[in-house]
Amino acid sequence: MKAVMRDEREMKDSGIDWIGKIPNCWRTSRLKDISEIQTGSTPDKKFQAEYYSRENGVPWIKAENLGMPNPICTTKEYLTKNGCDVGRVFPANTVYVCCIASIGKVGYSTIPCSCNQQINGILFDNKYIDYKFGYYLSIAQEEEYILRASGNVLKILNTQQQSYIPCVIPLLNEQQLIAHYLDDRCFKIDAIIAEAKASIEEYKELKQAVIYEAVTKGLDKNVEMKTYNDWFDMCPANWKYEQIRYLYELRDERNFDPLSEVNLISLYTDRGVMQHSDIEKTSGNKAVTADGYKKVYPEDIVVNIILCWMGAMGRSEYQGVTSPAYDVYKPIEESVICSRYYHYLFRTERFSKKCYTVGRGIMMMRWRTYSSQFKAIKVPVPMYKEQVEIANYLDTRTKQIDNLVEEKQSLIADLESYKKSLIYEVVTGKRKVVA
Repeated sequence: MKAVMRDEREMKDSGIDWIGKIPNCWRTSRLKDISEIQTGSTPDKKFQAEYYSRENGVPWIKAENLGMPNPICTTKEYLTKNGCDVGRVFPANTVYVCCIASIGKVGYSTIPCSCNQQINGILFDNKYIDYKFGYYLSIAQEEEYILRASGNVLKILNTQQQSYIPCVIPLLNEQQLIAHYLDDRCFKIDAIIAEAKASIEEYKELKQAVIYEAVTKGLDKNVEMKTYNDWFDMCPANWKYEQIRYLYELRDERNFDPLSEVNLISLYTDRGVMQHSDIEKTSGNKAVTADGYKKVYPEDIVVNIILCWMGAMGRSEYQGVTSPAYDVYKPIEESVICSRYYHYLFRTERFSKKCYTVGRGIMMMRWRTYSSQFKAIKVPVPMYKEQVEIANYLDTRTKQIDNLVEEKQSLIADLESYKKSLIYEVVTGKRKVVA
């Protein structure tokens, strides 16, 4: 099968902006006239054991299950028979659309399922719409879902607003042909995307391995090694092995300049230390004052005591101020400590795990590694010249790997965009599927 552009003479104006022109023999209708829309439900969590199961039952769909190419058949939680009695169960071939927060994410299932109230189930009337065509049509309607949603912080689209979304209605046999074509094309596109995503994960693992090997074993493969029973297994015998307290000390200089006059600095698990001015969009609570914030200088190490076990620490290239909740460390002697080297070392997965081991807390997301614990961790200490050489090597090598990751991410973005465009053009009749 292939999809070819239709001749303009075969087209008419639908009268609907987002749909545009449609084939002369197609018609349009509101979603409410060709389907039944129902909101999901969440059986009372106080009866967790009675209503829910982690192993079997009726799949209970959440937003995280939507947006996948395959029909939904497994979920993290299932509804038991008692859960189904008090919850809402949708029949097979229901299309699910997220209408709170992640507006417009779509999925479908070929078996009976339930879903939470963040999601609306669409039961298409099979006299008018083949459910699989309806699934692809719902994907094409994403922008319309977003446009009709209301709310400043949490976007919500209720069933009434959703019910007025315009739909196209080809003949049923053409709908089935379109669905079969898109199944085939999207399967091939998704396979390439999955392969690209797998490559990205492999590159990330390679990057971690390259960094770990360099910061713990150096660049000279012929040097004599010494074994350590610590977070790293061995390092060159001529390197020192010392607690961080002998390399870095806490900096606790406070800021009292107005917010408008300071350079705000934040710390991210995946990106390290960043200036707010370099970030297109920030998340979380926005600062209203910088009073009491900690001053940061170039070559300082910033540590999030709550998330350092996840890698939230790194070297600052900037002068500015950061959250008083973070620890800021300055090199005791800059002539013998290269913070670029320790930036790489501190952000290895093994060092992050060591931070978790020495930390404490009542639960994982409240785990803290305080300065006394952080400073007691022992690390390799090469000669300053070697620290710089390793940092220079890693600057170059990690940039090469990052470029490969960016190429794959660009490919994924292009394929996702092409897939979205293809679905839109086919389900609105701009392209004709030819068997």
